[in-house]
Amino acid sequence: MAKPPQVSDAEWEVMTVLWDASPRTAAEVVEALSTRTSWAPKTVKTLLGRLVKKGALRYKEEGNRYIYRPVFPREKYVEEASKSFLDRVFGGKATPMLVHFVENGDLSDEEVSELRSILDRKREDGR
Repeated sequence: MAKPPQVSDAEWEVMTVLWDASPRTAAEVVEALSTRTSWAPKTVKTLLGRLVKKGALRYKEEGNRYIYRPVFPREKYVEEASKSFLDRVFGGKATPMLVHFVENGDLSDEEVSELRSILDRKREDGR
């Protein structure tokens, strides 16, 4: 699968609405975003247009409505954003990042157990 295009924080908000439920009309996207932003409908429609132009969204015309859907799944964007963050902030090294979040995060006993289990599985897999 091709690499997804970069999106701004505002565009990420629009993508999130469409990842949560898709396909959606522009009006449905505007409505969903109205509970979390104060953006005017024109702003949302501008963001939808930018995302189509970038290749992050595709649309289909039905009468006088446009129906939008993501081109790439959320997981693909999370993978790319995580890699970019890891490269920029931690020089591409996972261990310093994990140490930082474990030492500075407020982890419950359940979360610590889950992390330990993931690390044990990773060791067993030999990865």
